Amino acid sequence: MILPLLEELLRCPSITPADAGCQEIVAQRLEGSGFQVERLQFGEVKNLWATHGSGSPLICLAGHTDVVPPGPLESWTSPPFEPTIRDGKLYARGASDMKASDAAMVVALEKLAQEGHPGTIALLLAGDEEGLGTDGTERVLRHVLNQGIAIDAAIVGEPTSESQFGDVIKNGRRGSTTGTITVSGVQGHTAYPQLANNAIHRVAPILAELTSLDWGDGGPDFPPTTLQVSNIRAGTGANNVIPGSCYVQFNVRFGTSHTADGIRERVEAVFTSLGVTDSIDWSVSALPFLTTQDPLVTALSAAIHGVTGVEPRLSTGGGTSDARFFAVFGIPVAEFGPLNASIHAIDENVEISCLEPLVEVYKQAVRRLLIV
Repeated sequence: MILPLLEELLRCPSITPADAGCQEIVAQRLEGSGFQVERLQFGEVKNLWATHGSGSPLICLAGHTDVVPPGPLESWTSPPFEPTIRDGKLYARGASDMKASDAAMVVALEKLAQEGHPGTIALLLAGDEEGLGTDGTERVLRHVLNQGIAIDAAIVGEPTSESQFGDVIKNGRRGSTTGTITVSGVQGHTAYPQLANNAIHRVAPILAELTSLDWGDGGPDFPPTTLQVSNIRAGTGANNVIPGSCYVQFNVRFGTSHTADGIRERVEAVFTSLGVTDSIDWSVSALPFLTTQDPLVTALSAAIHGVTGVEPRLSTGGGTSDARFFAVFGIPVAEFGPLNASIHAIDENVEISCLEPLVEVYKQAVRRLLIV
């Protein structure tokens, strides 16, 4: 059964990048089922790579054991790291994002190992998905692939369901690039604006232009590309001082119809046209990817429908996930998990009724992929 394992994982306060013993619970359990387990630590981050069987195909289930901070403890109906069942739901930090999927993947793989299977089944658990993401899934994949091991497909257990369990598969994600700039001006007294150059006033028309750019509709597979201003800082806090600089940060989420370089060129052209020569610092945290109707999506869709009776729809909405790292290495990847309505929220929870079906979906999807 999945519930005792899930409750054990939820009692571990694995706030990123801490692990709090979470992965060791999984490691010892899988070793007891005949899995070969590698405990991989990069920097502060603990990760796990476990395999059973040999040869190809190699089908990987993947997740993360770290969670976001719980927030104010007094706001929780029950303590965030004391799993509590109320009204058919299990409440705890990480219940839906994503220890329910972690536990379900462990149980599904144990069942496959017990029943016997061709090829290789694998589990990858990362410890920093909710953090910087630099020492988790990507580092593990590099370690594995550098050994000449090929991964044929991966299912990431992110909570994807929206209205009912089984209704959404994520078969892609938008990319994410962030621009940061400090626009210079001249500080002065608000009573003598002729002696100063207000940095906020310089920024205002730029923001108006950036937020009115038309990026298109995103095409048939992706939500529209969006630019959102995320941070602005300026001024001294006094009401009579004209700010001499203004810090601005903005984020662009984009599908495959755009590139990070193309977005950069278009944004910088706006700054140039308005006479701003201050340089923009750019960072790209994710590139867009799309897994089309290949055997992975077909197998996962069939497994969901077979277990739940629901016909899942494909979606590329939402933020980024560790699925992007599989895509970078050319590994077909899709995401599926429980309802995502309470993720990162106070009183995060998962429906008890979806837990055993989630195990069966993962098991059936992997079984189908092993015999494709």
